[in-house]
Amino acid sequence: MPDWLAVVLLGIIEGLTEFIPVSSTGHLLLAERWLPRQSDLFNIVIQCGAVLAVLPLFPERLRQFVALGRDPATRDYLLKIAVAFALTAAPGLVLDRLGFKLPETVFPVALALVLGGVLFLVVEAWLRGRPLRSEISWSVVVAVAAGQLIAGVFPGTSRSGATILLALMLGVARPAATEFSFLVGIPTMLSAGGWKIFKALRHEGAGPSEDWGLLVLGTVVAAAVSFVAVRWLLRYVQTHTFVLFGWYRIVLGVVLLAFL
Repeated sequence: MPDWLAVVLLGIIEGLTEFIPVSSTGHLLLAERWLPRQSDLFNIVIQCGAVLAVLPLFPERLRQFVALGRDPATRDYLLKIAVAFALTAAPGLVLDRLGFKLPETVFPVALALVLGGVLFLVVEAWLRGRPLRSEISWSVVVAVAAGQLIAGVFPGTSRSGATILLALMLGVARPAATEFSFLVGIPTMLSAGGWKIFKALRHEGAGPSEDWGLLVLGTVVAAAVSFVAVRWLLRYVQTHTFVLFGWYRIVLGVVLLAFL
């Protein structure tokens, strides 16, 4: 397979799965078993591209953040994003210092996909008919931070999946849970990606040189696909539950376990 085609396919997979609650890390780990393996720097950069692409999808929030001095509610919301980020970043930095790396075997990914899918179905059944609120409480802030840490340790969990699921369990409406999860995820993933890019470039001489043309191609593809996927998802959750994603996770996880 030509390298450019493999890079395009990986960019599509990253863009589709980075924010949709089905685990981008899990999908990339699995894809690289059939596609030419790319460098860690490549995977990090295309992830950052996918993250940056969703910023234009929150124009109202961005305007509020720029004029945060005028609205106490906006200041409170921004503070909650910052606290959720800090609660995630501090333990994440400790894990990085300790040399923690995600396992790259299929079994934990498949297991996490199935368990996450079952939890989505159970939680959505439990929420049926219950009143949900749009307010983000401090308990939700802590839960979202915990969800990000769980996803960072167990491949296949999905950062957005874990954070949205925990917010739903605390009674947050689907659109509000999805928006807060995404807005917390943007600084979290960009800071983690920036740190890893810095480390990779600092030690670039220790490994093979990066093909920057292919890296740019993969990043552009991931960004474009991510923009379309997130735009669709934000509309989807206005009128739908996460049951579809729960079943997708279960089916994919069972298929992978069957192959094992």
